[in-house]
Amino acid sequence: MKATVRSSLFYLLSSIICLLFSISAAPAQILDSNVPPPMLREVGIDQKLSAPLPLALSFQDETGRTMQLRQYFGEKPVILAFVYYECPMLCTQVLNGLVESLRTLSFDVGKQFDVITVSFDPGETPKLAAEKKASYLKQYDRAGAEQGWHFLTGDSAAIRQLTSAVGFRYKYDLVTDQFAHASGIMVITPQGKIARYFYGIEYSGRDLRLALVEASQNKIGSPVDVLLLYCFHYDPLTGKYGLVIMNVLRLAGIATVMALGTFMIVMFRRDRRENRR
Repeated sequence: MKATVRSSLFYLLSSIICLLFSISAAPAQILDSNVPPPMLREVGIDQKLSAPLPLALSFQDETGRTMQLRQYFGEKPVILAFVYYECPMLCTQVLNGLVESLRTLSFDVGKQFDVITVSFDPGETPKLAAEKKASYLKQYDRAGAEQGWHFLTGDSAAIRQLTSAVGFRYKYDLVTDQFAHASGIMVITPQGKIARYFYGIEYSGRDLRLALVEASQNKIGSPVDVLLLYCFHYDPLTGKYGLVIMNVLRLAGIATVMALGTFMIVMFRRDRRENRR
């Protein structure tokens, strides 16, 4: 009886949680405001869900060591962000939005997942990467994050191969001496396959958590996360998680049936006791 009551309460609370978590806003893909109109056609983010990253590519980390991408994969999901460290505005907004979202998560960088930030400017150096890393580790302010948040630089060939693999399109503008690019981040599976895209400069903590849980194949997270993934499905057109109302109604229906069944059993037993008297 107690188990039945607990199950009813679980399904009822689950439905309520799904409905509460459905109230959220998601950003759209944002382009640098300085990009001239003709160049807009050449920049953007094209989704390539489930596509593998070229893990044999080599980059330099913030200490100057040459590292193959495969060395960052194998155990944990990874958040991947493309920026350039001397970007005057949009890249900073991307990283600021990312760190703010990371701070809302109970997951920790370096423990449940890693973050890889890659500069798409081949002229940038590990020294710049180290300075940027120090700045964002200070903002994030969690122990052990330095082991899991990597800031990389590379040559033009490696950068082109990686950005092409994930669908990140950018263009150097000779007039402004800047890169035209879109804003967004990706979630990658431990095996190095693209799992999710998030656009804009602000990222829903709920959506990011769900994406990490999905990418890990539920190896991180809690039963509530699994339940939320039943209620919310990723929409590649919007780059966000949306409420699946039919699944919520199913949970609510199960909770209602179990609650009614529990009530009837309680009343039946009460009647039997009274009849025996």
